[in-house]
Amino acid sequence: LTPGGGFAGGAILAGSFILLVLAFGSDLLKLKKREEGSSVIESLAIFAFLILGVMALFIGTHVFFNNFLPAGTVGNLISAGVIPLYNIFVGIEVGAALFTIFLALAIYKEEVIE
Repeated sequence: LTPGGGFAGGAILAGSFILLVLAFGSDLLKLKKREEGSSVIESLAIFAFLILGVMALFIGTHVFFNNFLPAGTVGNLISAGVIPLYNIFVGIEVGAALFTIFLALAIYKEEVIE
């Protein structure tokens, strides 16, 4: 298993939320609160990603972002160590960042119209 897919998955995740806002409108979701929430989620995902990277320094590999989980058997589902965790956190961060950018643009447009 190689790293990758987290960015693409995050873009798909953000796209689904963006389509939800476009389909049902901004009144349904109370966009100002959603922007703050997506910013918090983005920050937490970045923090979790960095914590995983720093954990390798303290657990014993002495290399930043090195695999500190035991290696699995090649070909098994759980054989990639921390790579899937990195992909998950990158996906959450990218999805939240793109959704935050969309919400910032949508809220700015609503404020200009009013």
